[in-house]
Amino acid sequence: MRKVGDWVSGKVFQMVHGRNLVYNACWEDPRLDRVALGLCPDDTVLVITSAGCNALDYALDRPKRVFAVDVNHRQNALLELKQAGIRKLEFPDFFQLFGRGSLRNFRRVYQTTLRPMLSARSRKYWDRRTRFFRGHGWRGSFYFHGTSGTFARVVKTYVNRRPKVRDGLDELFSAATLHEQARIYDRLKPVFWNRFVRWLVRRDSTLSLLGVPRAQRLQVEKNYPGGIARFIEDSVETVFAKLPLGDNYFWRLYVYGEYTPDCCPEYLKETNFNALKGGLVDSVQPFTGSIAQFLTQSRQPISRYVLLDHMDWLSTPKRTPLLQQEWQGIVDRATPRARIIWRSGGLSVDYVDPLTVRSDGAAKRVGDLLHYEGKLAAELHARDRVHTYGSFYIADLQR
Repeated sequence: MRKVGDWVSGKVFQMVHGRNLVYNACWEDPRLDRVALGLCPDDTVLVITSAGCNALDYALDRPKRVFAVDVNHRQNALLELKQAGIRKLEFPDFFQLFGRGSLRNFRRVYQTTLRPMLSARSRKYWDRRTRFFRGHGWRGSFYFHGTSGTFARVVKTYVNRRPKVRDGLDELFSAATLHEQARIYDRLKPVFWNRFVRWLVRRDSTLSLLGVPRAQRLQVEKNYPGGIARFIEDSVETVFAKLPLGDNYFWRLYVYGEYTPDCCPEYLKETNFNALKGGLVDSVQPFTGSIAQFLTQSRQPISRYVLLDHMDWLSTPKRTPLLQQEWQGIVDRATPRARIIWRSGGLSVDYVDPLTVRSDGAAKRVGDLLHYEGKLAAELHARDRVHTYGSFYIADLQR
């Protein structure tokens, strides 16, 4: 039965990810990443694209190049659309588009101004989806499109039908202190976390909409008492009751479907938008394919790797050869001072260090090539505004 479950879950996840834009916003905290990376002007960064928000964020630190790599061409199409908007739109229209999630007359703006800036594949994708930004209908915002956005819209519908929950969330995002947040959440918790919601967040089909494959769920459940449902419930409690919500644009987005000028990613702030428009946006270069493919095709040395949580997806024995191939590429392309950061749904990762790669003509364990900055990673992880990952890793590659 376990194999059947794995097969069914894999097919559902493949169907969701193989046909859709999954992430309409990045779900990793770049404020922590920028501390961990310590970017300098001579750095070259490889980051998994996701929604492109963080690639643009890193560009503000003025590294030489940011390579945004993703196997899903739709994610790079979104990044390209953001780059086109930065190059061609004025800030009020850009913020309306990607801050509010809609723009009046977007179809015309797209056809005349943005479309010519896109690659052929991205044009083909957006030509059929200008409705994402039309600003009306059940979804109402771009941020309620894509698979993660669909899940957010379903939750919003559920919340809107429960006035106590909706009013409680409004109070939470208006709270002035952590003490007040905790008091409000304590009142809200038994109303929201009912049997149906707990059942929903345990489903692999639900997790697929959020970009969480079965392999990652198993990583969480390996060490977390209560499994994935308890992990999610505890994570949400930490976000709403133990961390300041004032600048938590990640959760605000999926509660309200839009950002505000005071609570948004860095690329949506006018000063940073102007810096990107002034040339920094050109340092971000999308690539569609796997990390291993990019590292094989590119001869560019990489000094900073941002691997998000995708290695959890490759943590099963069947996919270990793919993970090993990826790490061989990382070692081959890494500069002498390369730093690698990643996240995991699990409380600890046991599948990276045992991998074997060739370095300096000899076979070596990946763990023997890495020096972990455990203290810094733990300090940053505790302040993570997203807080949906079990662990965070910062490692320097040592020859």
